[in-house]
This record gives sequence, C-alpha cells and structure tokens, in this order.
Amino acid sequence: MPVAQETEVWQKQTNELKKFLAIGDAKAFRSTFLELHNWEQAQFFLSLDQTERLALYNTLTTKEVGDLFDDIDDDQVQIPDFLSEMEPSYAAEMLTEMYTDNAVDILEHLDKATVQRLLARMPHKTAAEMRTLLHYGDETAGAIMTTEYITIVAKQTVASAMAALRAEADEAELIYYVYVLDNDHHLAGIISLRDLIVNDQAAMINDIMNERVISVQVTDDQEAVAQTIRDYNFLAIPVTDPSNHLLGIITVDDVIDVIDDEAAADYSGLAGVDVEAKLESPLKSALKRLPWLITLLFLGMSTASLISHYENLVSEASVLAVFISLITGTAGNAGTQSLAVAVRRLAFKNEQTSLLRTLVVELITGLMIGVVTGLTITVVVGLWKHTFVLGFVIGLAMCCAIIVANLAGSFIPSLMERLGFDPAVASGPFISTLSDLTSVLIYFSIAQYFMPFFINK
Repeated sequence: MPVAQETEVWQKQTNELKKFLAIGDAKAFRSTFLELHNWEQAQFFLSLDQTERLALYNTLTTKEVGDLFDDIDDDQVQIPDFLSEMEPSYAAEMLTEMYTDNAVDILEHLDKATVQRLLARMPHKTAAEMRTLLHYGDETAGAIMTTEYITIVAKQTVASAMAALRAEADEAELIYYVYVLDNDHHLAGIISLRDLIVNDQAAMINDIMNERVISVQVTDDQEAVAQTIRDYNFLAIPVTDPSNHLLGIITVDDVIDVIDDEAAADYSGLAGVDVEAKLESPLKSALKRLPWLITLLFLGMSTASLISHYENLVSEASVLAVFISLITGTAGNAGTQSLAVAVRRLAFKNEQTSLLRTLVVELITGLMIGVVTGLTITVVVGLWKHTFVLGFVIGLAMCCAIIVANLAGSFIPSLMERLGFDPAVASGPFISTLSDLTSVLIYFSIAQYFMPFFINK
C-alpha cells in the first residue's frame, strides 16, 4: 500500500477510535484497538489528550496498557504525566505487567518518592527485581538487561526442557535462547529453540547444549555490549556477575535503542547541541547551548587577535583580507569531514587501527585534497588578480591549512578516546574554530614571507 494511502487509512482509523472513546463505546473501541500492533497502539496513545487517555485507562486492562507502554520510547518527556494521571494502584499493576527492563526505564523518569510508592504496591518479587535493576549505573549492561528469561538445568531431557519452555514462555521476553544453569546458578551453557525442536525428546541437555557461551559482565558499557551483539548477530546475550552467575539477558531491541542513542550522541557532538532534545523553553535551550558557544567565542577571539597582529600586513596588501574566509572555511569543512570519519571509525571497535596509521592516512588524504584545491585556487586567483604569485600564496596556504585541519579532525577524537573521554566531545564547532585559528596563522605566515614578490607585481 502506498505511503500516502497508509497515512490516510491510519488517520481514519485514529479518528474512529477517538470517536469510540468519546461516546464510551468500549466494545467497539476494544475490538478495533486490540487488532493493532503494539507499536501502532503506542502511537495512537501518544496522539491522545488527557481526557482521551483517562477514557482509555478505563476501557483497557492494565495488561493491555502495559503492552502498549512496552513500545513507547522511554525518552518521552510526558511519561511522568502519564503515570500521574493513573490511580497509583493502576499504575503499579500496569508496570508489573510490563517487561521488567521497560518498566524500570519508565521508573527512572520519576522522582524517588513516586518510585517508592509504586514499588510498594507491586508484588514483592517484582519490586525486588526492579529495585535491583534501578541500582545499576547508567549506560551499563545491568541498566538495560531484563530478568525475564527461561532457564533449565543440564541434567534434564529435551522433553522436560520443552515442557518448562511452554510453561514459562508467556512471561519471558525472549524464548529463542534457553539458558542452562548448574546447581549453583552458574551459567553452564546455552541451547536454541531450534535445537530443542530438532533433537530427540529423550536426549539430555548437557549432551546437546553449547558450552561455549558468549556473555557480558553486568558492569560492562552498553556500547560494548551492543558491539558484541552486532559482531555475533545474537538476538540476546546473557549478563553475568564476576562469578558467572546468570543475572539477566539483553535483547536485540534494547541494543538497537543503545545504538540509536550513541549515534544521536555522536551527532550531538558534531553539532555541539542535543539533537535528541524535546521541545523546551527558550531559556532551557539557551542554557544548554551557551557553554559550548562561550568556549568557542574565546577561541574565536584568539583568531581575531591573530588577525589584528597581522594588521600591518593586511594594510600593505588589502587583497589578502578577501581570501581569509575562503581559506578558513575550506579548511574547516575538511576538518569536519575528517572528524565525522574518525568518530564513525571509533564507534566500530572492530575497525580500530593504530593512531600513527590513522594520522598517516589522514596526512596523505589531506595532502591530496590540499594539492588539488591549492592548484585550483592558484589558477583561479592568478587569472582573476593577474598575479600568479598571489595565487600561489593563496593555494599554498589552503593546501597547508587543509592538511593541518585533516590531522586535527582525526587526531583530537582519537586522543580523547585514549584518554577515556567521549570522542563526540570533539565537536564540529570546536574543530572548525580551531581550524580557523591555525588557518589564519598559516595564511599570514606564508603571505608575509612572499609579500615582496606579489606586492612588486
């Protein structure tokens, strides 16, 4: 179905569902709404106003509302408002019905007092699991793992394992992998649903399980976990403590969220702003951006001071001022391109190369780009200003500035990564401003040396 037609059908369906809510036709609403995919249900929910949402809570069960909340992005700024609209007992029951990791993501948006009130209304086991997950640090494996998975023991048959799988499948977030534990709850192996289906029902689990288990530690960084799942093409990965006790699993849907968040953080760094920020007041937006801009302002003042230092040179050959922005702009663009490549390379750990090799590659790349652009601008300026000496000065300065900017764009994020900082901190605006400073210095140094030649011309 064409996109435009799908949009029209969806809008018609949305209006129909809202009408059912408005007139209180619960049967018609449930009949239509529950046929939708959970993601579609979540999108419909986000389109409702408060009155419509209250009607929806009264029409659906907590399990049904929990299913749609499983598909609401946890970065929605309205989440605290949604929970505050519900009766505390209703909200607690809904969170209990959700997958544990998703429910914890929602609880992290609430103040501590509200979290404690909701946990107090949950079954003891569920509340204990959520408290444990809330304890783990941000951006660690523990923070995104779920405790809803299926385990079996090695000393049982495939038939009994399948019976356990059928009994627990409804509560598990993922059933394609079944984890095998020893008597001390250590992770001993893993077996896929496919292996359980194709093997003889009388076969013993310890004879067919895979004992070479790829797992991650509960304190591992989320980005490293995402990379491991990407490398091995897993649907999920087990999370263990240092003693190899199984604590939970991380599913691929949570990894996709991590990858999206990391990509957003990298783009934020390149732009010097938060690209994921929701609609905020002008004051909040300004306060978030000001630190970057103030820092860059002082760097820009250094560039202005440098130009002032060469004021006499510019007064003797005012034509030099015409090409300042051309050289700084081209070098800045080259540096930003190099930075984007460097940040992307650092994001893929399997593509790591030595810093020296990276710099050599960028040096050669910058040299090639610099020579081509330098020769081009030499000819253009020579024909335009009728002096190829001036054209040579502009071309040489541009070539050198591009080489330096290329090296800076690649070196700075690599250096920050090795020092333990987020490479995205080496943002585009910072590289551009730094390249302005070095480009002006290079330009006027070369121009000063060749001044006698093109002034005489």
